[in-house]
Amino acid sequence: MDQVLINLLNGLSSGLLLFMLSSGLTLIFSMMGVLNFAHASFYMLGAYLAYSLVGALGFWPALILAPLLVGVLGAGFERMALRRVHKFGHVPELLITFGLSYVLLELVQLIWGHTAVPFGPPPALQGSAFTIVQSPAQGLSLVWGAAGPALCAAAACSTFPLTRFFMMGVALAMLLALWLLLTRTRIGLVIQAALTHPEMAEALGHNVPRVLMLVFGSGCALAALAGVIGGITFVTEPHMAAIVGSIIFVVVVVGGVGSLAGAFVGSLLIGLLQTLPLTVNGSLASLLTGWGLPITPQTPGYPLLRLSMAEVAPILPYLLMVLILIFRPKGLLGKRED
Repeated sequence: MDQVLINLLNGLSSGLLLFMLSSGLTLIFSMMGVLNFAHASFYMLGAYLAYSLVGALGFWPALILAPLLVGVLGAGFERMALRRVHKFGHVPELLITFGLSYVLLELVQLIWGHTAVPFGPPPALQGSAFTIVQSPAQGLSLVWGAAGPALCAAAACSTFPLTRFFMMGVALAMLLALWLLLTRTRIGLVIQAALTHPEMAEALGHNVPRVLMLVFGSGCALAALAGVIGGITFVTEPHMAAIVGSIIFVVVVVGGVGSLAGAFVGSLLIGLLQTLPLTVNGSLASLLTGWGLPITPQTPGYPLLRLSMAEVAPILPYLLMVLILIFRPKGLLGKRED
C-alpha cells in the first residue's frame, strides 16, 4: 500500500511538471495560434543555462535568471523570425519552430557536449520530503524527512524525494499565479482583449504585437522554469527535449487546445497513466481474468494481452489521445463552437 501511494505521488508530481511545460504552450497557442514545436527545446535550454549559472551564482539565483534569459531569447525569436512568417500561415510557423528545435539541440551539444552534465539539486533540496511507514501493528503513518533506521527495520518505509515535493509546490504556485494574472490584473485584461478583439485593443492604444511577443517569451520562460526543476530531478542531457516533446502535445490535445484548465487536468491524467500501471503486477490477461473475464490462448489479441502493465504504460497516454480525438475532438475542457 505504501508503494501505491508513492507511485500515486510520483504520478502527480510528473503530471505537474508536464503542466509547467504545457501551460506555456497553451498560452502561446491560445494567444497566437502558433503550435510551437520548439517548446521542449526551451525546456532543455533552461536546464543547461541554469547548470552554467549555478557554478557562478548558486542554484536559487539560477532558478530565476535562467527562465528570464530563455524568455528574452524566446521574445527575440518571435520578434525577429516568427513574426515575419506569421502572415504566410500556419505551415511556415510550424516549419520555423521545427527548425529552431534542431538549431537549439545542435547548439546545446556544441557548447555542453553530447553526454549528461552533473546538474544535481542544491543541499536544501536533497534527501526525502517525507517517509510513508507501513507497520503491521500501526498501519500507515507519515514521518517528515527520513525515517530512522530503527523504525524502518521494523516496518516497510517508502521515501518521497524532496525535489519532487518542490516540483509540485512550484507547479501549484505557477497555476495560482497564472490564474491571478489572467483574471485579476490589468495585464491579464489586456492579454485577453488582444486575444479576442485585437483591433479594438489596438485602437485603445495597446501595442498588440508587443503583447504577443511578451506572451511568447513568457511561455518560453515557463518551459525553462520546468527545465531547471526537471533537470535537477531527473537527468540534464541533450535528449531531454525529445523525451517530453511528444507527451506535452498529448497533454494539450487531451486537455483541450488553448485551455489552461484543460492543460492542468490533462497533465495530471497523463502523469498518473504513466506511473500507476507500474504498481500492478502481472499482465493485462491476468488483470482481466481477475475481473471475471474469460481469457484463453484462443482469445483474439491474446499475445498483446500477455504484455505486462509496465510494458503497456508508455503507450497509454497515446491511446487516451486517440479516444479523445474520436469522442471529444476539442479535448476535455476545450471550448466548443456552437
